[in-house]
Amino acid sequence: MPGEIAYDNARLQQAARDHLWMHFTRHSTYDSADVPVIVRGEGPYIYDVNGKRYLDGLAGLFVSQLGHGRKELAEAAARQTERLAFMPLWSYAHPNAIELAERVAGYAPGDLNRVFFTTGGGEAVETAWKLAKNYFKITGKPYKHKVISRAIAYHGTPQGALSITGLPGMKAPFEPLVPSTFRVPNTNYYRAPYFEDDEKKFGLWAANEIAVAIENEGPETVAAVFLEPVQNSGGCFPPPPGYFDRVREICDEYDVLLVSDEVICAFGRLGHMFGADRYGYQPDMITCAKGITSGYAPLGAMIATDRLMEPFLHGTETFLHGYTFGGHPVSTAVAMANLDIFEKERINEHVRETEGGFRETLEKLKDLPIVGDVRGDGFFFGIELVKDKSTKETFNDEESEKLLRGFLSKALYDAGLYCRADDRGDPVIQLAPPLICDQEHFDEMEQILREVLTKAGDLIDQIDAGTGHAHVRRAPEG
Repeated sequence: MPGEIAYDNARLQQAARDHLWMHFTRHSTYDSADVPVIVRGEGPYIYDVNGKRYLDGLAGLFVSQLGHGRKELAEAAARQTERLAFMPLWSYAHPNAIELAERVAGYAPGDLNRVFFTTGGGEAVETAWKLAKNYFKITGKPYKHKVISRAIAYHGTPQGALSITGLPGMKAPFEPLVPSTFRVPNTNYYRAPYFEDDEKKFGLWAANEIAVAIENEGPETVAAVFLEPVQNSGGCFPPPPGYFDRVREICDEYDVLLVSDEVICAFGRLGHMFGADRYGYQPDMITCAKGITSGYAPLGAMIATDRLMEPFLHGTETFLHGYTFGGHPVSTAVAMANLDIFEKERINEHVRETEGGFRETLEKLKDLPIVGDVRGDGFFFGIELVKDKSTKETFNDEESEKLLRGFLSKALYDAGLYCRADDRGDPVIQLAPPLICDQEHFDEMEQILREVLTKAGDLIDQIDAGTGHAHVRRAPEG
């Protein structure tokens, strides 16, 4: 295409091996394989350094809501860079931050009117916990500092956010972490330990476990509950009917703040600006990032109620917290342009109108022996893989290693689908494509998945027969 840059892939590969420390990456993978190098994107597709096209089935990382190559967003960034490239929000402001805060508050439910900008989701979660502790200290409840979150849930990599995360293996290398975080059951109905024949009863049980945890720790010590509308890690767990209604009641009863962690779920991923709107609950705080700019610039936010801001509006009280690049002028300009497109192109409406077709297309894969469950909402789905569909038997660690990292990650990528094969919990494939996708793209995903998962089933048969090791190839992390 015109203006295409010619890259020297051999030089890039050597430089990557010598200097680039990639995130969440097993670098030994690339001792005998090339680092995948993506050089451009167009719509819902990305292209590698060799010109091969891939369907972006994960929207980058649950980020690229509007797809790639949107000139309006690039132009918004360029215009702002020329006008004002940087100004911090440390006792000063700039028009973009003011106008975006007003706009985001207008989208947010209830009186979530106060917007604190960060550069990403982990910082937003960190901000929410710090605000919860600070708020209770200055309102006469200094012992309320503990946090409750769900098993297997991921909330970010900063020390506080990682402490809230419910993934022991991800936390172990960095312990000791911030103390005083506690786990409750998630809403994985496919593997419900109780009430597996009644989703609503299961949801009420899971919600009531939050009350049990608060009582066990002492209500006077618990500050907040952090929950995603649809839990990401583990493979897309939607809330059962009545779940969030009961959680809200519990938080009100014990004066505990409900934080809706919507770093993934906000800005159209579930067909609404915020997942709390989809499921009809009122949080005390929302954390968000990713889709607010569709990835064209880094930006996140913590949105709080007027109640939480009120103590800081008087006297000498100050929330002693901030980030150099939080609310960056260019990022906020891009966010405004991004939200303009959301409204002009009816992005949320498109997700709601087409999510049924997306679900139905993915559910066709249930005829494969390896597919145990397809779950999710909006444009956010997980496909759980099993050894035995009738018993829901999952894979042991060795089998999961061979299946996901040894085969699926690379096989899906080689077949032209960028997505996530993950075993934080039981093995799943996650799909969260750009919100501009339609049935044509859903069909493409299903066809690639069908072909690759059929081969994966054959691989499992070989592993069971004791010959699978000969067919395993090391693959890039999903």
